[in-house]
Amino acid sequence: MTSSKPGSTAYARFIPREEMPAFAAWKPDAFGAAGVAAAAAAAAAAPPPPPTAEQWAARVQAARQQGYQDGYRDGLVALEAFKQQHDAQTGMQFAQIVARLDAQWDAHEKAMADAVTRTAVQLARQVVRAELLAHPQQVARVAQEAVNAIVVTARHLRLKVHPGDHAHVLAGAAEALEARGVRLLGDAAVEPGGCVLESDLGQIDARIGSRWAQAAAVYGRDDAWDAPDAPEAASA
Repeated sequence: MTSSKPGSTAYARFIPREEMPAFAAWKPDAFGAAGVAAAAAAAAAAPPPPPTAEQWAARVQAARQQGYQDGYRDGLVALEAFKQQHDAQTGMQFAQIVARLDAQWDAHEKAMADAVTRTAVQLARQVVRAELLAHPQQVARVAQEAVNAIVVTARHLRLKVHPGDHAHVLAGAAEALEARGVRLLGDAAVEPGGCVLESDLGQIDARIGSRWAQAAAVYGRDDAWDAPDAPEAASA
C-alpha cells in the first residue's frame, strides 16, 4: 500500500494468494465480451416492437383467407354428407312408395279379378236359368247322362225329377230308362232341370244346384244356384 504521509518512503506490499480466495486473473478483453453478452441478453429479453399498420392489415387479410378456405372446405364436406343422407333417405322413401304401390296394385288387381269372376258367374247363372225356361226338355238329356253314368251292376234304380220335368223326361229319355229298368219319380225338392238317380250302390246327384256349385268352384266361387243376382250383374 502507499503511505499518505509526506516524506514517507513509497512501498508496495504484496498480498499473498492465500489471503485472496475469490481471485481470478484479468484478461484484456474480459470487459468487452461481458458487455456484448449482456447487451445480447438485454436485447433478447426486450419485447418485440409492435406491428405496423401494414403488418396488421396483412395479418387480417391472411386470417380472412384462411377462414374462407376452412369454411369452404367444411362447407363442401357438409354438402357431400347432406347429399349422401338425402340420397339414402330419398331412396328409402322411393322404395317404400314402390312397395305400397305394388301392394295397392295387387289388392286392386285381386279386387278386379274377383269382380270380373263374380259378374261372369252371375251372368252365366242368368243364362242357364233362361235356357232352362226356354228349353225345359233339356232335362231329358241330363237324366239320360245320369243313367248312362251308373254302373251296370246297380239295381233298384230310381230317378227323381221335378214334377214339372216328368213329362219332358218321359218324352226324351224313355228308352234309356226302360233299358235299365229305371223307375221315374216326381220330387218337388229337386230343382227344375236336374235329377237324382238312386240305386243300391249309391246315388248320382245331377241336380242343377249341385252341378252349378261344381262349376262355380272351378272359378273359386261358392255362389249358390238359388242366390239372388247382384244389382250390377242384373243391370249388366
